Amino acid sequence: MAWQAQPGPLVQLSQCLRGSLSGHDIAAQKSAEQMLRQAKTSPDINNYLTYISATPHPPEGFDTTTYHSARSAAAIMLKNNVKSSYRSIPESSKAYVKSTILLGLQDGNAQIRNFIGNVVTEVVRQGGVLGWPQVLPQLLSMVAKENGQSSAEAQDGAMGALFKICEDNKRLLDQDYPNQGRPLAYLLPKFLDLTASPNPKLRSRALSAINVFFNEPIALTARENVNNILPRVVRLTTDENEDVRRFVCRTFSLLADGMPTVLLPHIEGIVDYTISQQKDIQNEELALDAAEFFFEASSAPALRDAFGPYLNRVVPVLLDSMIYSEDDQLRLEGEAEDADLEDEEKDIKPQFATSKTSRSNAGGALTANPQTTNGQSTPAANGFAFEEDDELSEGEIDEYDDGDMDPEEEWNLRKCSAAALDSIASHFGGPVFNVTLPWLMENLAHKDWQNREAAVLALGAIGPGCMQDIEPHLPNLVPYMLSLLSDQQPVVRQISSWALSRFAGWASHLDPAGKQQYFEPMMEGILRCMLDNNKKVQESAASAFATLEEQANTELMPYSAVIVQQFVRCFGRYKDRNMYILYDCVQTLAEYAGPELAKPELVDSLMPALIARWEKVQDQSREMFPLLECLAFVATALGNRFTPFAAPFFMRCIRIIQNNLEAGAGAVSQPYLDVPDKDFLVTSLDLLSSIIQALEEPYSSELAKSAQPNLFEMLAYCMKDGNNDVKQSAYALLGDCSIYIFPQLQPYLPTLLEILLHQLDLSHVAADPDTACRVLNNACWSCGEMAMRHKAGMAPYVDRLLSKLALIMFAENVPESINENAAIALGRLGIGCHQQLAPHLANFAVPFLRAMQKVSWTDEKGHAYKGFASVVLDNPQAMEQCLLDFFAEMANAPGVFLTGMQDDGPLQSFERVLAQYKALIGDGWDTYLHNLAPLQEQSLRQLYTF
Repeated sequence: MAWQAQPGPLVQLSQCLRGSLSGHDIAAQKSAEQMLRQAKTSPDINNYLTYISATPHPPEGFDTTTYHSARSAAAIMLKNNVKSSYRSIPESSKAYVKSTILLGLQDGNAQIRNFIGNVVTEVVRQGGVLGWPQVLPQLLSMVAKENGQSSAEAQDGAMGALFKICEDNKRLLDQDYPNQGRPLAYLLPKFLDLTASPNPKLRSRALSAINVFFNEPIALTARENVNNILPRVVRLTTDENEDVRRFVCRTFSLLADGMPTVLLPHIEGIVDYTISQQKDIQNEELALDAAEFFFEASSAPALRDAFGPYLNRVVPVLLDSMIYSEDDQLRLEGEAEDADLEDEEKDIKPQFATSKTSRSNAGGALTANPQTTNGQSTPAANGFAFEEDDELSEGEIDEYDDGDMDPEEEWNLRKCSAAALDSIASHFGGPVFNVTLPWLMENLAHKDWQNREAAVLALGAIGPGCMQDIEPHLPNLVPYMLSLLSDQQPVVRQISSWALSRFAGWASHLDPAGKQQYFEPMMEGILRCMLDNNKKVQESAASAFATLEEQANTELMPYSAVIVQQFVRCFGRYKDRNMYILYDCVQTLAEYAGPELAKPELVDSLMPALIARWEKVQDQSREMFPLLECLAFVATALGNRFTPFAAPFFMRCIRIIQNNLEAGAGAVSQPYLDVPDKDFLVTSLDLLSSIIQALEEPYSSELAKSAQPNLFEMLAYCMKDGNNDVKQSAYALLGDCSIYIFPQLQPYLPTLLEILLHQLDLSHVAADPDTACRVLNNACWSCGEMAMRHKAGMAPYVDRLLSKLALIMFAENVPESINENAAIALGRLGIGCHQQLAPHLANFAVPFLRAMQKVSWTDEKGHAYKGFASVVLDNPQAMEQCLLDFFAEMANAPGVFLTGMQDDGPLQSFERVLAQYKALIGDGWDTYLHNLAPLQEQSLRQLYTF
């Protein structure tokens, strides 16, 4: 007998579902949520949710509005149940869901149709395409009105569900199934037929569904059928519907990115088409989609070369698209001075710890800044490809949703056109400048600010790519842009700051007279704008100054005092949001002008400003991330001048780490608690590393000794953390402690070395190769640093370390830097434990030398060879296969390097090795050395006494 909904439970559940959305009555909402949790245990719960979702007629006691809320909640809850526990749902319930839920796609309410589509998609995702083989034909039948009874709403609902299925199951649809083939091979022809539908909404949505499969990685079926698809797309270029033409532009953009060669035979027609669409200023969305084609095509080597003949058509359209629209002009002209107004919390973007590379062979660490284009963040890879499904699960909050998002922060036609122009200019250079110059001359001196602003944007966009052609004009252009830093319109001051920073590399490397004439006014002008009365100008100027610092590099050092003075003023005036970019400015100055910052007068000026902000920021604030990162660079730059300030920073980092670890443990034992943000651990560990490096040993040792809770016990927890970024920073700190405060670290080595041994395992790399490789690199590096100082104390661990390090050294599926760091660690292990390694020398000598040959001559390489030479002396016969390679390496060592390292280096060990082999080989010694290249033999005899 078929399942039937019972009136009593139906009404009761509907009331609970409606109550769960009663945000105005918190008590009722919590009560309803509690009842729903209890209801989830009922075996019929998903049947009832399906019935309520798909049935438009309200039960007794409900009106249409309140029942709509209940239906929405039912569909969301059903989708979440399918997502979290599909396998445990009874087969009878699954059958009921599949037989009933599609009725909801005919609903008169678009929101309900959307929610039902989400349920359908989730069932397919969890149960597989073959788990519901009827769904695709049924949906296509509804879209095509094959039964003659489908309503317009049913067509819309079914097409929406099909799109979601394609989006969420792209890989599964393109998979071959035994005796079934690929579902996509069935779907694609149907979608192509729908592109000829008389209904424009169906045409556009069918094309958008096809576009899903042209998104990287491109579906094999789409790739194989592109020659059938492309003529249909070309036919739609004349479609009267703007949405259809938008998706045509998106198809061309996706193909430009993923299959550029298929567009080459049609390039002229596509260029003319996209130009015509981009000129449609009445529809900015259509124009943006057209501009996206030029942005993608200009980045595709196979396609951009074909652009050459069309530059005089493409570039002017991009330039005109960079002028603010009339609506934007009115909005921007209404902006007021706001520098003294406090920021609201929604104005501050979420912050994350900066991604890092791992320790290099020389023990250095680098940071990577987010990629920006024309002063703005670039869009996500699929930011323009097709409409996203923004539906959130029950209880899920979109942390980054902001209904009042600043239009200036959105990816738009203006920014896309500027980014495309930047890319085209970088490839073509001079020809782009020649096309741009007349437009620049007309608009730089234009009476309207929006034209002047666009001209400066264009100048900045083409600057790096056309530098050779622009350079003769810069003596006139730079003063003009400097004058615009005082323009009445804030947005003009913003763009001028950014554009000037694009030429900072040129200005900062002029002769002294040129610097005085161009670089110093540029630097002073941008610094002045950092204290503008408009917050956006402040932000743009601060970002521009960070770029200027990078471009000028050490040329900035003589100006450090002036720069620090202005930064301190900014600390006194900036509100919360702009503090983030100010930290970046200070950090970049510390990176490039480090020794200058250690001057007492600059320390006395900068540190109180940083400390005042440090004392204001709460431990739980996300502002702590950039502040800790900034302080890490400052500590490194100041060196022992940081000593008077170190203790409060050190102890607070210890506290932040402790609180985060405790909160993480709480979240594991009590899942309803929030998992703490691991970036607090990463940035705190990094600052501890910088402080330990900066201070002289007695001071850093005292800090480590007095830390409560114990530094090394917390370090052990961080080394075992599930987050690779945390482990990466933890192993960096372990290595720094080995170098700078080894006596404090030594008592904890038995525990820490066991954790390290577990980490030295290639199996960890498979899950997340990028971040796991950085952890492995740092683990190898820190192992070598410990071996250098613990020497014979490493004996209990040598056999296991040899096994682990040798496998890493042999591995071909990791970056070479990891092979090299493993080899260095193994060599350093030989300093104190060479007798234990000697019996195994024949097994690892060849890959060891192969890895070491690629490493530059640093102290770490010298230490490794000193240890390796000790191993060789204990077992010289094991070098039969690679002795000449070892001699060649000795011959390649720079003499200054050998003598500079003195007793710490390999010079004496190399000489002992040579003397031993000379004695072993006897009369044939000179003949044997003749096997080396003549220059190598000569170098060997000159460098060493044997």
